[in-house]
Amino acid sequence: MKRLVLASLAVVVAGGAQAQGLGNSPYSRIGLGEYNANTGGVRQMGMGGVGLAAPNSVNVNELNPALLYYTGRTTFEAGYNGQYKTVKNASASSRSGNGTLGYFALSVPLSTKWGAAVGLKPLSAVDYESNIVKDVANTPTGQPAQSLTQLKGTGGVSEAYLAQGVRITKAFTLGFTASYVFGVVDETAGTTVVVANSTNSLQKAVDRTHTRYSDFAFRAGGHYRQKLGKSLNMNLGGVYSFAHNLNGQQTITKETEDTNGTLISTATTVSDGRGRTFVPALSQLGVSFDNDKNWSLNLDVAQQQWSKYRSFDGTGPGLSNTLRFGLGGEITPDPGSVEHYFQRVAYRAGISLAQLPYQPGGKMLYDRSVSWGFGFPLPTATPLEATTISLAFTYGVRGNTELLGGTTGSSNVQENYIRGQLGVTLNNRWFIKRRLQ
Repeated sequence: MKRLVLASLAVVVAGGAQAQGLGNSPYSRIGLGEYNANTGGVRQMGMGGVGLAAPNSVNVNELNPALLYYTGRTTFEAGYNGQYKTVKNASASSRSGNGTLGYFALSVPLSTKWGAAVGLKPLSAVDYESNIVKDVANTPTGQPAQSLTQLKGTGGVSEAYLAQGVRITKAFTLGFTASYVFGVVDETAGTTVVVANSTNSLQKAVDRTHTRYSDFAFRAGGHYRQKLGKSLNMNLGGVYSFAHNLNGQQTITKETEDTNGTLISTATTVSDGRGRTFVPALSQLGVSFDNDKNWSLNLDVAQQQWSKYRSFDGTGPGLSNTLRFGLGGEITPDPGSVEHYFQRVAYRAGISLAQLPYQPGGKMLYDRSVSWGFGFPLPTATPLEATTISLAFTYGVRGNTELLGGTTGSSNVQENYIRGQLGVTLNNRWFIKRRLQ
């Protein structure tokens, strides 16, 4: 099943799908699309998607809700994404890209032991456009025929969340996130049969699938901080995103169009009903070291059991369990420097290696990437308020172009991408008690 699906994806990839800012991503046709496995915001992206155990008082720490305890001031943060990629197989390639609002979050220190945050971020994205050309079997002599199937999908799933982090002991904090997950995915498959030496006008049979998702999801996290020396601290962090059913409404229709896209026959509803998609649990562990001043080094590991995934109709598309490793860090040469601005800039870098849940021909595919980023504090900062402009970039390669074998000569799909994110962080001290003297 996996082999057939990926072989179909890899025949001829076409550019132009840009609904969620992915650019054309044939792998997003499978499952819920390109899934965002809780890798955080602009700070984490610059460090290779790590930071589960890295406290920070400037950015919103929603990656691990237990880190919200370290929120020093009311913080608003928004991220804007851009991506450019090349998608290719063994015989063809295309380029595409786009930009979109990535996420936003607001965190507030409710007391000396309690922090909370609300926000909105993407959970998965569907964005693909592919063409499949096949010979039609058993055609009359002298009239060979070919079928052209055009596959297109757009949409995605997002989550609006409320997260809280509470200090339990001097060294240990706990956090919990409740999310409302929602979104719409539209998929179209249009097939045209071209018969040689035929004078009949061409028609396209179009199948449309419209799926609307909505449900709740939950995540829990913990963080432990231990001093190892005068200027060295160790942090341990863990996050568990609980498995859940994602309920939805799905409508499938059929219609016929001419070559100009004009409707020939009235759309017929094939099915219209409710169902559910099972999303497996995600486990994440992280360790970090810092000097509580100007640098940190972080290692994160994540595992998700995609073999338990079940699609809307209750079937499993044959996905495999995944592992992800990330290593990254940041350093600010001199956060208190007055004379040298670039000594106050945060410099970030990291690497990431992740398994993809697809195994064409029984072979694992990988997503390898390197990241870097910067945090630029505005010179207008005061003890009450500050603004930071952050940039993060990732260059990566997903999949490969190895041949799948057989008589079709089809191959895997490889995506070479570069992603950028612009983040704006506003810090302000609220709830100050005024004193009369």
